[in-house]
Amino acid sequence: MSKAEIIAGLPSLNPEERREVLDKLCQLERIAGDEWIDTTNLTDTEKALLETRLAAYQEDPEAGSSWEEVEDRLRSRLAP
Repeated sequence: MSKAEIIAGLPSLNPEERREVLDKLCQLERIAGDEWIDTTNLTDTEKALLETRLAAYQEDPEAGSSWEEVEDRLRSRLAP
């Protein structure tokens, strides 16, 4: 099956099937590590934004959300 066929078939999946696909992609990302990361260079604007956010985190690490909280929020938005 080609990538185009897979992508074309995604809308026909029910919510549980889409969740399974998402879970599998997440597993593959954890296994592959950096292979899924876009290796293009960051712009100066993107670098500045990252530096600003890193500094804000270092100033108050408790101000943000844990990955689990973020994931729960995203999953609840995707739930049928």
